[in-house]
Amino acid sequence: MSLPAAVLWDMDGTLVDTEPYWIAAEHEIVEEHGGTWSDEYAHQLVGNDLMVSAVFIKEHGDVPWEPERIIDELLLRVVARVREHVPWRPGARELLFALRDAGVANALVTMSWRSLADAVVSALPEGAFDAVVTGDEVAHGKPHPEPYRAAARLLGVEPSDCVAIEDSPTGVRSAVAAGVPTIAVPHVVVVPEQAGAVHLDTLAGVTPELLAQHAATARGTA
Repeated sequence: MSLPAAVLWDMDGTLVDTEPYWIAAEHEIVEEHGGTWSDEYAHQLVGNDLMVSAVFIKEHGDVPWEPERIIDELLLRVVARVREHVPWRPGARELLFALRDAGVANALVTMSWRSLADAVVSALPEGAFDAVVTGDEVAHGKPHPEPYRAAARLLGVEPSDCVAIEDSPTGVRSAVAAGVPTIAVPHVVVVPEQAGAVHLDTLAGVTPELLAQHAATARGTA
């Protein structure tokens, strides 16, 4: 079975386990302004465009800042934690390196902004990703298909010839809508079954060849 033309990676919760960092930052910002935050609220934001999340935090956490400042404060706190420790998800780096060794292109497709993406990418060997698409560089964030279409375009490949790896319902919807066979590896939130996607419990032990088999299954469910 032939390998995919490219693998399009979500970042938060898929490549790195940064969701606890985001949730902690949300709690801090809301509570510093006398509000209360819940994990239920936090889980509603997983995979979202940051502007969408910031508006939600402002409205539900009674934070007086404008959404742009909320985003800046979230990123400052999460980037600082990532620079102290990058919490890789099981099997993610190993699969990324195996794909590169096999000559498969890789792109990072994240709704986090460039500052956080750069902090994660800088912790990997140079050239680990052939392209990076971030939430501050697209007009429409996930679940819109634009981020995944943009990544395929940057790599010069067809979306249908790629594989996306995602952990959130929002991200899975984005990739599937872009026509990318998708592997869902749920982490913090439940990901509903969806045509065009297959579920795995973990990336640990997944090889490029096994990933290609799962992608073929995902294509068959579309």
